[in-house]
Amino acid sequence: MTEASDENRSQVLRIGDVAPDFSARTTMGDITLSQYRGKWLVFFSHPADFTPVCTTEFIGLAKAADKFAALNCMLLGLSVDSLYAHLAWMRAIRDAFGVSITIPVIEDPGMVVGRAFGMIDESSQDSATIRSTYFIDPEGVIRAITTYPHNVGRSVDEMLRMVAALQRADGDDVLTPEGWHPGDDVLLPPAVQLENISGNAGIDADWFCKRSADT
Repeated sequence: MTEASDENRSQVLRIGDVAPDFSARTTMGDITLSQYRGKWLVFFSHPADFTPVCTTEFIGLAKAADKFAALNCMLLGLSVDSLYAHLAWMRAIRDAFGVSITIPVIEDPGMVVGRAFGMIDESSQDSATIRSTYFIDPEGVIRAITTYPHNVGRSVDEMLRMVAALQRADGDDVLTPEGWHPGDDVLLPPAVQLENISGNAGIDADWFCKRSADT
């Protein structure tokens, strides 16, 4: 049974908020969100079991599980369908595509967790709008949120890149540029005082967007 407080149900979650704790049944046993503290977590929702786009996402995530683990990152899925539907779907994926899904998938038939996280609008009668992803750091803080329509699949590569970029930006006083991947150049924070800008175009014309080799 999924549990969440009434206060959390009406909360609009934003980047920087602490993810609300909850307990739930999953395909891998009972969990609480707080048990993932100390690790990064990619918490993602999908509209329904046995849907084609969601099936490809789970296959892609399962194949990339080791890459997420190397980033000290766990995966956790959610759907409004029942635990028994989840289990049947996981078995169907294994039988049809030869991929075993070991990612825990939460049952949320009352849409309690989905609404607590803003994955579905309070007035919705079904889960058709749900395809959200929350990137949660080891302290339980939401660091990034993505939302896709039900008919467009997410990119597993981008999910991996997001986790790696968040970790890299946390490591030093640097920024990650467009399309950054581990090992690429990073950006240095721009100068905030005029005396730190020489005005010499040959020296620091790029003071507001200066790249630096990643070390």
